[in-house]
Amino acid sequence: MSEPASRTLLETRGLRVDFGGVHAVDGVDFRMTGQEVRAVIGPNGAGKTTFFNALTGVVRPSAGSIVFDGEDITRLSSRSIARRGLARTFQITQVFPGLCVRDNIFVAAQARHGVVSPLFSSGMRADITRRTEEAIELLGLGEFAHRRVGDLSYGDQRVVELAIAMALDPKLLLLDEPTAGMSPAETDRIAELVRQMRTRVGIVIIEHDMEVVMGVADTISVLDAGQLVAEGPPDAIRRDPHVRAIYLGVEA
Repeated sequence: MSEPASRTLLETRGLRVDFGGVHAVDGVDFRMTGQEVRAVIGPNGAGKTTFFNALTGVVRPSAGSIVFDGEDITRLSSRSIARRGLARTFQITQVFPGLCVRDNIFVAAQARHGVVSPLFSSGMRADITRRTEEAIELLGLGEFAHRRVGDLSYGDQRVVELAIAMALDPKLLLLDEPTAGMSPAETDRIAELVRQMRTRVGIVIIEHDMEVVMGVADTISVLDAGQLVAEGPPDAIRRDPHVRAIYLGVEA
């Protein structure tokens, strides 16, 4: 699943999403490569989640294009995009609370094959089981594997959601505010897991906790009013006067 560091994995060209007369995403050119961690930040209403929704087929772009792993996915459905290896987590945890951790992850691994059925070939079942156990090990969920997800803490449920996404065997993982509502200890845990996952998958993260952003991102892209207004490594973004004015509340 490794991607060459210099190879373009995701690119948008002039991406625009309109809601009535509002340009929620307004002509965004975005490019990332290989096993990069890219943070997308900006004030509330900047267009971050709409940008994710466009990338994953939840909303249809009004103009522009999205190229993922060399293929134009602009008009594809969410299901088709996910099957090509672009996975996502959401601001609100999405798990099956009545199932145990292993079963939650197993169901996701099944979906990678486009089916959810007890009737598999032996080879398919072996692949599903392998990816399930790899996700459990990668996210450190072994001690919780047989526990009902609804009985876990909020932080542990978010980790299960990460494991579900990894069981899809993605090439790129989009994380939408993965530390929202977490304690400092839980936030540190998620940040460390992001650093571990980057060895397996490219990551784009929307995050409001600037300490997390500065600690995990190779590059930061800043949106404001739907437009990409700044981009660069964490130190450069920290010093950028435009960013300090619109996002950090510091006058330019």
